[in-house]
Amino acid sequence: MKAMILSAGLGKRLRPLTDTVPKPMLPVSGKPILQRHIEKLVGIGIKNLVINIHWLAHEIENYFGSGHEFGAEIQWSREDDLLETGGGVAAALPMLGEDPFLLINSDIWIDHPIHSLVERGIDQEIDAHLVLVENPEHNQKGDYAIDDGTVISRSDSGSVATVTFSGLSILRPEIFKTKRLRHKAFPLRDTLLPLIKQRRVTGEVFKGYWCDIGTQERYRELCDKHLC
Repeated sequence: MKAMILSAGLGKRLRPLTDTVPKPMLPVSGKPILQRHIEKLVGIGIKNLVINIHWLAHEIENYFGSGHEFGAEIQWSREDDLLETGGGVAAALPMLGEDPFLLINSDIWIDHPIHSLVERGIDQEIDAHLVLVENPEHNQKGDYAIDDGTVISRSDSGSVATVTFSGLSILRPEIFKTKRLRHKAFPLRDTLLPLIKQRRVTGEVFKGYWCDIGTQERYRELCDKHLC
């Protein structure tokens, strides 16, 4: 299985830290958080990686190069304009192949046993599998809900508690081929919501530690835990 790591964001809410350091290069325990992701993926046997880059892209690419030093084979998807989460994947489709792939945001920390996702894969009639977490303070309304392992939209949740998308998933590449999506900016949820309506998206709620480092406060939280 291949993996794609989303690493193209500007990190505006982390300024001034990200004025000169791209968000994926912020250190966690002495190493860039992107390196932590790469090492975790290589450690479970996922060595073929696609990484999209935009802001201060040269710093990221110069540091990791081909990925060989880290035991990986990295292909770089360079975005002249930011394409958001869904558009970034659509632009990278030629590098991702035809099989389901793992997708992870570079700006999260999650103690999920990712090898379990890889081992299980997704069923033939399923297009995506999402790892969800209990709603954090900054997203109390949640993104979706889950009903007996099937992801449902927040609007259809009724009395079912909502949950937040962690930024970790397994996706089929063909779900990005239904429209002319290459080089267009759009969020991943635009692709997921129609599939959720068709009940073609499964999910699981992860109860362990997860942190979205989108702000300085949350980055400090991660640093306090992992001694950045």
